[in-house]
Amino acid sequence: LSICGKLCYAIGGAPNQVAGSAAAFFLQIYLLDIAHITPFHASLVLFVGKASGAVTDPVAGFFISKSRWTKIGRLMPWMLACTPFTVVSYFFMWYLPPFVSGRVAWYLTFYCLFQALTTLFQVPYSALTMFLSTDQKERDSATAYRMTMEVLGTLIGAALQGQIVASAHVSHHCTVNSPVNTTDSWHDTPSFPDPSNPLPHQAKVYMIAAGVIGGVYLLGIVTFFLGVKEKDDPYALNSDRAIPFCKGLGLTMKHGPYVKLTASFLLISTAVQLEQSNFVLFCTHAADLRNHFQYLVVTILVSAAVSIPFWQKFLQRFGKKCAACGVSWMIPFAVMLVTIPNLILAYFVAFISGLSIAASLLLPWSMLPDVVDNFRLQNPHGKGHETIFYSSYVFFTKMSAGIGLGISAAGLEFTGYKPGICRQSNDVILTLKILIGAVPAILILIGLFILLFYPITEESRKETKLALEVLR
Repeated sequence: LSICGKLCYAIGGAPNQVAGSAAAFFLQIYLLDIAHITPFHASLVLFVGKASGAVTDPVAGFFISKSRWTKIGRLMPWMLACTPFTVVSYFFMWYLPPFVSGRVAWYLTFYCLFQALTTLFQVPYSALTMFLSTDQKERDSATAYRMTMEVLGTLIGAALQGQIVASAHVSHHCTVNSPVNTTDSWHDTPSFPDPSNPLPHQAKVYMIAAGVIGGVYLLGIVTFFLGVKEKDDPYALNSDRAIPFCKGLGLTMKHGPYVKLTASFLLISTAVQLEQSNFVLFCTHAADLRNHFQYLVVTILVSAAVSIPFWQKFLQRFGKKCAACGVSWMIPFAVMLVTIPNLILAYFVAFISGLSIAASLLLPWSMLPDVVDNFRLQNPHGKGHETIFYSSYVFFTKMSAGIGLGISAAGLEFTGYKPGICRQSNDVILTLKILIGAVPAILILIGLFILLFYPITEESRKETKLALEVLR
């Protein structure tokens, strides 16, 4: 693979991450403080949206696995077709409609549509890794390029969104720090305008950010299409038949390495999602860092982007299971931030969290091709199983993240979160600290414990590679 080809492949995945990052960091606080919907309804939007994306994964895998080869490939047409609709749904996801009573239905509709359309892109895009090269090192290298560009996309999305919408979350009457919460704070004048106003300043800046990110989407897909050539299955014989989707799904659920890998990283990815979705709320309401949250988010993502090449070298030298220990680095520092909310410590925690997030992003997508190769060796006369693996993996991680986000938003509702006030109650602050510190720590530790039983080692990878070369 040429460096140019790897870069174009990597750029293709960046727009999804740009948009996903903006939504992960800012959608919850947008729904609560700009759209003025209740925490319960916000949890409903987040959970149902993630669930719709998750349900679309196996559906997309089913239809893609039955697709026929075209002049531009079997996977490429799906990615090209869904992109324009994705851009439109993303823009309307950040539009503040002039009516108030139907806003929950509005955001639910467009967030579900956005999640479903990004899935239609992500499943064939991630499965395309298997059709770029037959060499494991080349695929790992392409994955590292992809993860670096996706983390950069996450950085661009959070930075663009953060800088453009920062003024929507800064209010002059909230700049005076009072030492403790008082009951009078519940009678503060809301820091945001009347929701009946159809286009206040806060809504306009969010729409500007959505338009900019929509332009990034179109630029990324054009670069991807011009620079990447999809290849047909290199191992399949002309006599081989595609594995039926339902049968293939049953076989993947019985494949030990896949089950252990998926179980581990669905917990770890849920922990990362919880950190992302609650970080801005935590900085704003629990740590008196409302004027620094956009810079802290950028610090996290710069750290993650810079450390991807380091993790790629690390896993090549010490193995992929050993590299998983890096995911746990964020735990002690996140706990310190919760217990000692200090500005300098916050930036240090942001840097360390970025290192851990980079490891959690790179490892599953680097390990999944090894699982697919292992399955191919055990089922040598079938083809078309790649999309089944990738679609079902994304299904489980999205579903678990949706459940986690729904529960976290519902927890804020239960403890009495109120939009637009300068200081929340002590119960809300405690809930945010638990969602940032304790819950992610527990999920990461359980996920790493499961990963200890993952059976594919560096030696078995080499054996599988040799056996597949003989088969080819």
